[in-house]
Amino acid sequence: MVNRKFVMITGSTSGLGFELAKLFANDGYDVAMSGSSENIYQSAEEIEKLGVEAYPFKADASTYDGVEEFWKFVKSKDRKLDSAVLNVGIGMGGSFLENDLQEELKLIDINISGTVHMAKRVVQDMVPNKDGDLLIVSSVSATLPTPYETVYGPSKAFGFMFAESLREELKGTGVNVTAMLPGATNTSFHHNAGMDSTYFGDERNKNDKELVAQQGYEALKNKLDHVVCGDEATKKEAEENKQTPEEVKAASHAEKAKPKQ
Repeated sequence: MVNRKFVMITGSTSGLGFELAKLFANDGYDVAMSGSSENIYQSAEEIEKLGVEAYPFKADASTYDGVEEFWKFVKSKDRKLDSAVLNVGIGMGGSFLENDLQEELKLIDINISGTVHMAKRVVQDMVPNKDGDLLIVSSVSATLPTPYETVYGPSKAFGFMFAESLREELKGTGVNVTAMLPGATNTSFHHNAGMDSTYFGDERNKNDKELVAQQGYEALKNKLDHVVCGDEATKKEAEENKQTPEEVKAASHAEKAKPKQ
């Protein structure tokens, strides 16, 4: 008989997803993990060194079948799902005028459609149990216009408002929803988004991933509405974004995100 709690984490091969997996494992959770590459199996081996069971699954989060297959994999473990982290997401820097449309639509499929799809499965599973925690990873980018990340930022704004809306709907069901809004973090995210030649390509301008993950994890455990994750400057920026005109925020972000010639 397995007495440990059970969590599923999408996009947990590396970065914040992997850091969150470590935090859950250190708290005694078995972890179902998804990723888009073969590296997910090695990541699961690292999590098992923490004394729990890890269940890796390679999935293409940009497709309906990829999301659905991971959910079926989670359900095949025949375990009560105590927590879920919807972390999978991709970024894309560069000019909207020049970026490839299919890549932008793929971003929407992963960051928006995939989030809604997996959240539907998770919520419909947790509510009958009258218990569960759902962490939806958004971004500080949700709080401002993001030129030169013109599709990414709005996709994260969707994730934030989706989490807030779902949280209100589920009040009284026993299921908690928390939104996590990291600032720029020292993962491979901006490199993968093709942003090495921008302000975000400099590691000195990024938050520590262990700190960011810890703040998100603690917010979920405390059932907070949402949390801005990072250093004090990051938190101050997110707070100031509530008062700053959109045009001013857009110009500031453009300066940081526009590729250098």
